[in-house]
Amino acid sequence: MKLLHIDASSLGQHSVSRQLTAAAVNKLRQEHPALDVTYRDVSSNPLPHWTPVVDAQSEAAQLGNEVMDEFLAADVIVIGAPMYNFSIPSQLKAWIDRISVAGKTFSYTEAGPKGLAGGKRVIVASSRGGIYSSGPAAGLDFQEAYLRAVFGFLGITDLQFVRAEGVNVSAEHKTNAIAAAHNTIGTLTSKAA
Repeated sequence: MKLLHIDASSLGQHSVSRQLTAAAVNKLRQEHPALDVTYRDVSSNPLPHWTPVVDAQSEAAQLGNEVMDEFLAADVIVIGAPMYNFSIPSQLKAWIDRISVAGKTFSYTEAGPKGLAGGKRVIVASSRGGIYSSGPAAGLDFQEAYLRAVFGFLGITDLQFVRAEGVNVSAEHKTNAIAAAHNTIGTLTSKAA
């Protein structure tokens, strides 16, 4: 089984989402010691924002192909997606732009768009400073809704969120939110490819 591990937080060792993606990958690796893991840190090594490629031999085109190949080869994708300003980091959006390609991961048909990347499992480690799953700020959640929409558009229906939210509310709330997220990770099971 092949796993693609994506981290997008700019907080380095202080990142909650990085802590959660590492725990999720470790949990899946415990079940499958031969798990083939590819790691990409889109914050430390950001992808250039998408622009039309004229030269197929350019560095940008080759990088885009590499990112697409990693995505297509993966059975499981574990993504660290912190909420930045109600959405995702621009570095993660640049990665999504590289994997959302007509003819590769989706197509347009007479019946409408059709996802071509089905059969993959995506686990998103979502971290949030405030509380956006319910309450007065729920309408400001453009993070999870966007990720559900984009992966659904690509044909991926096996999508799970591991959420630690309210990590900036208080030290106690942060501890409890991270513990709850780790409990969710403890329930993850691998699905044989």
